[in-house]
Amino acid sequence: MRIIDLTHTISGDMPVYPGTEGPQLSAANTYENDGFRETLLHMYSHTGTHMDAPSHLFPGALSLDQKNASAFVGTACIIDASDVRPGETIGLSYLDRNRERVERAEFILFRTGWEQYWGQEAYFGAYPVISEEVAAYLVTHKKKGVGLDNIGLDPIADARLTLHRIVLADGGMVILENLCNLAQIGDAEFLLAALPLKYENADGAPVRAIAILQN
Repeated sequence: MRIIDLTHTISGDMPVYPGTEGPQLSAANTYENDGFRETLLHMYSHTGTHMDAPSHLFPGALSLDQKNASAFVGTACIIDASDVRPGETIGLSYLDRNRERVERAEFILFRTGWEQYWGQEAYFGAYPVISEEVAAYLVTHKKKGVGLDNIGLDPIADARLTLHRIVLADGGMVILENLCNLAQIGDAEFLLAALPLKYENADGAPVRAIAILQN
């Protein structure tokens, strides 16, 4: 068995979505003063490698704490879309050429290669996104979730979050953003575990996402 961590480390200087504050990690208790160490975490619910719930956009929709834990674990595959140019879309042809793997998988993760810009201003640039047709396909075929190695499912310029709305509208799917290390998996099919922090009315939450491979 091989485990690959797909999660960026949360730190005070990490990239965050434009308009939000970066996380603050401060010492609440110290070895010197208290005999133990404890850290106070202050951050947005959509910080770092995280999951979006249907309630992120739709009032009354399911929050992550309302979903069964089985919604966060399942078979997965990586779609290599690293040849898609900045600002362009990942179309249905990428699913077609991987049809058998896509049909078997419950989570579809797209590797755009944008992880290489993590920590740089370019990370907030014109990253590739899936097309509306791909988003609709994933919903129609009852996938558990979709994920990418960039900061958002939608382009930053799309304030309406069109793709989010397509994917989250019926409450069945979740979205994973800011994944990493997808290139280490290649074409292998694997078990994905992406468990979000369980808090009340969770519209989103950081996850520790891992790939579990049998070889």
